[in-house]
Amino acid sequence: MNKNILVLPGDGIGQEVTASATKVLEFLIEKYSLDFSVTSMDVGGTAYDQYGSPLPEEVLSSAKEADAILFGAVGGPKWDNLDWDVRPENALLTLRKELNLFANLRPAFLFNELSEASPLKKEIIENLDILIVRELTGGIYFGEPRGIVEDKEPNYAFNTMIYNEEEIRRIAKVAFESAQKRNGKLCSVEKANVLEVSKFWRSIVTEMSSDYPDVELSHQLADNTAMQLVLNPKQFDVIVASNLFGDILSDIAATLTGSIGMLPSASLDSSFKGMFEPCHGSAPDIAGKNLANPLAMISSLSMALRYSLNQEKISDKIDEAIKKFIQVGHRTIDISTDDNYLMTSDVAEKIIKIINND
Repeated sequence: MNKNILVLPGDGIGQEVTASATKVLEFLIEKYSLDFSVTSMDVGGTAYDQYGSPLPEEVLSSAKEADAILFGAVGGPKWDNLDWDVRPENALLTLRKELNLFANLRPAFLFNELSEASPLKKEIIENLDILIVRELTGGIYFGEPRGIVEDKEPNYAFNTMIYNEEEIRRIAKVAFESAQKRNGKLCSVEKANVLEVSKFWRSIVTEMSSDYPDVELSHQLADNTAMQLVLNPKQFDVIVASNLFGDILSDIAATLTGSIGMLPSASLDSSFKGMFEPCHGSAPDIAGKNLANPLAMISSLSMALRYSLNQEKISDKIDEAIKKFIQVGHRTIDISTDDNYLMTSDVAEKIIKIINND
């Protein structure tokens, strides 16, 4: 059965890392005779420059028809002064909302060979393997009303943090089921000491825990979790959090691994169609210099094959190839401890060679 894959490179290093992942994808399609159709379209600032919109209607329509989307990154100083509705970042949020991609899975893992690249001591960080499940289409990023009021003194701005019961239950279900497939521990993170929304969140998650007796549920305040991720990250297995807290915590967790350029993410709807993207941004400071690490994007391709494209065995081959890539000493500049490193454009060929020789 044909599967449609939409590639949205976006801006900055998104262009470079998606080129690497696409090269790997094209190799896999040929090697395994996969019935995949691959289309590439502009999004973000690149689309705004050409079409006057960061998310042209044709792109949104194609995204709705796709079985999986490979998304690079959007944004950059060039577009910082645009109104919000045409900012590159709005394209990403709109895609998440329009496609109902409510569940964001962000693994944070460490290849022990890269422990020296982590800011934490080796004994604290070795064997790190955390999954953060972030609610992605609700909370303060989407809550209404919102705005900036400039016709009153003093001027003020406001946002609304809101979650309904259904939104909490569906993300908690993903988190509990993820914990069942891992080590059976789930930490729900909020600020129930000060926020009514968090009190409601905690009550719903606690009630649901009776349906998952094989999962050990704990609760933690978001500020404490941020501290614990630095002091003792291996205490965590699966973390579930709201849009805002999940955003902050997943970036902290990614940094622990030594480079955010190593970590993928999946944003899924209820049928496991989704958008797959690296955790890093558009990195305009290195864009166009052939220095970006494309492994997070290639790992995101692996997640797409696993979750949306029903190709778990091929996903395993990519994951194993990345492990071997690291084990034999291949490095990009962000994870290198000396001046011996690969350029972005070199990585895909190395991964392809490893898979071919497997």
